[in-house]
Amino acid sequence: MIETQIRLARPELGSEEEEAVLEVMRSGLLAQGEKVKAFEEAFAEATGARYAIATSNGSTALQLALLAHGVESGDEVITSPLTFVASANAIVHAGGKAVFADVDATLNLDPGAAEAAITERTRAIMPVHLHGNPSDFWAFAEIADRHGLVVLQDACQAIGATIDGRPLGALGTAVYSLYATKNITTGEGGMITTNDPAVAQACASLRNQAYSTTAAYEHEAIGYNYRMTEMQAAIGLCQLRKLARITERRRENAWYYDVAVDQGRFPRPSRLPGHAHVFHQYVIRLPESAGLSRSQVQADLERNGIGSGVHYPIPVHLQPAYRGHSIHPCPEAERAAREILSIPVHPGVEDPDRERVAAALNGLGL
Repeated sequence: MIETQIRLARPELGSEEEEAVLEVMRSGLLAQGEKVKAFEEAFAEATGARYAIATSNGSTALQLALLAHGVESGDEVITSPLTFVASANAIVHAGGKAVFADVDATLNLDPGAAEAAITERTRAIMPVHLHGNPSDFWAFAEIADRHGLVVLQDACQAIGATIDGRPLGALGTAVYSLYATKNITTGEGGMITTNDPAVAQACASLRNQAYSTTAAYEHEAIGYNYRMTEMQAAIGLCQLRKLARITERRRENAWYYDVAVDQGRFPRPSRLPGHAHVFHQYVIRLPESAGLSRSQVQADLERNGIGSGVHYPIPVHLQPAYRGHSIHPCPEAERAAREILSIPVHPGVEDPDRERVAAALNGLGL
């Protein structure tokens, strides 16, 4: 008999969030207002940034951040092919061209491959902190400095992650997603963090139809309706208060898997020294040499009541929409996409659950 399903993802929502939403509804003030402002201030403090700008979702946040950093039509932005397609879509929606360079053993953008992809049209490098595992920011910052480029962090999966003890938001512009399955959520929502007042002002203006600061119903540019609602922000304030606990439990579950799941049969992506992973996903690899079919592994886990997922099975440069965008080989990204598998690591995974997961994996094929 199959035991209770251990889901791959489960948002940590409770009575606090319910009451916060009801409070907003009862107030009758639903559009962007004081709750959003309070959430932005709290988010900036939590991520080490001077400014935080709330948006409707992570994709719109990425687009606005690119625009605020001067990405224009024809500009190239180098990014990872091993990510959710929204990373690349935001570049295109900002008017730029996504250029894909290969990943390294961390499954993040390889600094050497990124530098090799630079041309006279390159405007920015956008590393993705995939699965909550921080990429080599300092290497990208050094490359960008030498070539006169911008580094914009796609931290959509990495709320709470740090590098050398510093939150990602303290290192420069970073973009976070607050989608339903993220480590903290507002259902949908995004946030841009930056230490640059000009970038903050541009993002805040563009998300709200570029309203003039001096005259009513005057618009300084062609803007967007990318605002966050008061209800989303109310949920977000509750979620931020839980972030430390959520992060710690994800790490506890991950550290258990590090020891309990056979490293020889199921290698893990590398983690750089001083880079504190927040385990949006816990990823194992199923190398061809192991003789295990990923689809069969997933089916076996499902029979044991264990959810799993693949993040992501098709690299973006091989997506039909992006064929022709990349002239750089990405064999490591393609190999990783064939091998990776995510297993449950969220705070709702209790000690007996993770023991079941480890036992099921270690028993495969034996």
